[in-house]
Amino acid sequence: TNALGELTLASASSDSETGGASPPPRKKYRASVVEGAGELGAAIGSAALSTVVGILTFPNSPVAPVIRLNPHSVAHININNMQANGAGQGQDSELSCLNNSAQNGESSSAGGAHTNVNGLSTTNNGNSVSNNIGIPAASNNAVSSDANSVKKKKRLSQSEEDVIRLIGQHLHDLGLNQTMDLLMQESGCRLEHPSATKFSNHVVEGEWDKVMKPDVFIFSHLTLEVHNTSILHRMKFLLLQQKYLEYLEDAKILEALQVLRAELTPLKYNTERIHILSGYLMCSHAEDLRAKAEWEGKGTASRTKLLDKLQTYLPPSVMLPPRRLQTLLRQAVELQRERCLYHNTKLDSGLDSVSLLLDHACSRKQFPCYTQQILTEHCNEVWFCKFSNDGTKLATGSKDTTVIVWHVNTSHQLKLMKTLEGHAYGVSYLAWSPDDTYLIACGPDDCSELWLWNVQTGELRTKMSQSHEDSLTSVAWNPDGKRFVTGGQRGQFYQCDLDGNLLDSWEGVRVQCLWCLGDARTVLASDTHQRIRGYNFEDLTDRNIVQEDHPIMSFTVSKNGRLALLNVATQGVHLWDLHDRVLVRKYQGVTQGFYTIHSCFGGHNEDFIASGSEDHKVYIWHRRSELPIAELTGHTRTVNCVSWNPVVPGLLASASDDGTVRIWGPAPFLDVQDAEGLNECCSMDS
Repeated sequence: TNALGELTLASASSDSETGGASPPPRKKYRASVVEGAGELGAAIGSAALSTVVGILTFPNSPVAPVIRLNPHSVAHININNMQANGAGQGQDSELSCLNNSAQNGESSSAGGAHTNVNGLSTTNNGNSVSNNIGIPAASNNAVSSDANSVKKKKRLSQSEEDVIRLIGQHLHDLGLNQTMDLLMQESGCRLEHPSATKFSNHVVEGEWDKVMKPDVFIFSHLTLEVHNTSILHRMKFLLLQQKYLEYLEDAKILEALQVLRAELTPLKYNTERIHILSGYLMCSHAEDLRAKAEWEGKGTASRTKLLDKLQTYLPPSVMLPPRRLQTLLRQAVELQRERCLYHNTKLDSGLDSVSLLLDHACSRKQFPCYTQQILTEHCNEVWFCKFSNDGTKLATGSKDTTVIVWHVNTSHQLKLMKTLEGHAYGVSYLAWSPDDTYLIACGPDDCSELWLWNVQTGELRTKMSQSHEDSLTSVAWNPDGKRFVTGGQRGQFYQCDLDGNLLDSWEGVRVQCLWCLGDARTVLASDTHQRIRGYNFEDLTDRNIVQEDHPIMSFTVSKNGRLALLNVATQGVHLWDLHDRVLVRKYQGVTQGFYTIHSCFGGHNEDFIASGSEDHKVYIWHRRSELPIAELTGHTRTVNCVSWNPVVPGLLASASDDGTVRIWGPAPFLDVQDAEGLNECCSMDS
């Protein structure tokens, strides 16, 4: 016998149901709880579960309990189950009821044998008897089903809560308040501090009494959140200022005076602004007030603007900064643009001009990497080229003793405008006046003269020479357009007017290259001591700014005067920060010996750097990358100078010893996808 107990099943035959012969003797099955549980589970799992009237008893004996069932009820269950499944009668029919539990680790055979694979009474569907507490597994299943039906809410991380709050704020800004409320309710998050919500409503509605009363004033609730008293005073000041201006607009002079004297002045904050506010009392009408105060006037617009200012002073746990999601998206777009190596269009801070569904990627086909035009009018080496400040002209200087001025038309094609002749030594350097009226040309080391041309008329305005022994190889315009500085390696360093008259001079400075800063006082000069020094012609002071280990052949300065780009002999191109006086970056790739090669900043925001090279190429770098993003081929000899159009970011010029000037631009044929910059960021391959 099984030590766990005995299960006695009494079943009635079909004859007793129909009033036939007397029922056969009771058939006894001696089985373990395991086997009995399997049969009982199959029966209870049928549609007639409600007819089970089994009684559970728990004897005090150490063995497991015995389950005794009403025999008629069990027979009724089996009969119903057999009828529902179309099964036959007899023992095999009873076993057909048990086949329903075969998938739960049980097996049934034609001979009616039934075993449990694991030897345990527990099954997947729970229709067995529990082997630990003696309760039918059907009860356990019901409990577990109820537990699983209630889904546990996921505990949100801090970042997930922040995202939900950002989405909620954006929905609120769009007017989708019901959607926002549902999101907050389902997530269990809070968009903002309850007091902040009331505060916002009071401000937008202009309910200043409710905002400022001590019992409802937001600062009494947020003192624990905002610990900086100066911030609290600043916020109060902004609120009272709005209240004061609205009273003035409504011609409530007495009420406005009361706010000014009793509320604004006691704050003892921004007294200068209080004096300005008091002057608004003299405004004769509302339009005059709005104009002088630069204020939108009473209404939703000015109050919303005020609320945006106030939000910036509150911690995000109390109230999110205004349009925070849009701010983050804008920052993400700007970061993608900054990392895009070929982005050469104006930075638009708005989100409407970009797609948030794709990462930003500009194509190399939009970049000035393709030869658009080859200028061959010079008959010897071309030493220098420079676009005018307005981008409409290009000047080129050559060993053939001429300067050619080219006109840039609306289709970015260059046409010969004027040829300026007479430079006996050739032209190695050119400088446009700030208004592009004049052009100064300098020669090589042996040249003691410079020529100042009127570009519009083609007339020579001034031909300057202080001494036949001078060497005037470099020049730079003062920002006022009335003076210029010039010098050379033989120790000349002059400041002159438009007529060539000498205004000031420094003795003993062997100048390699010159540049005037925007302060109209400081002149940067590289010299033969491998340095760049700053010279002040007003107080005659000078200071060291850059020190290199090799000769500085040429340099140029960015528009903001912060960065300097140096071409260093045998070293290549170096970027210096003039304010911090530190070397920022060394650019790789260019071949720089002892030839004078001129590089330049270019592109929108001057994000790019271009330089010629002795290996006949033009190299282009992104300012933040040491490796070149493009190598332009086409010239057959040393490229002496490059110039990027300051107005058209997709236009670049290069001058070479091969006697040509090449104009570089985007690919000649751009499809729509390329124009939108949505295709791949290309490699350096031409």
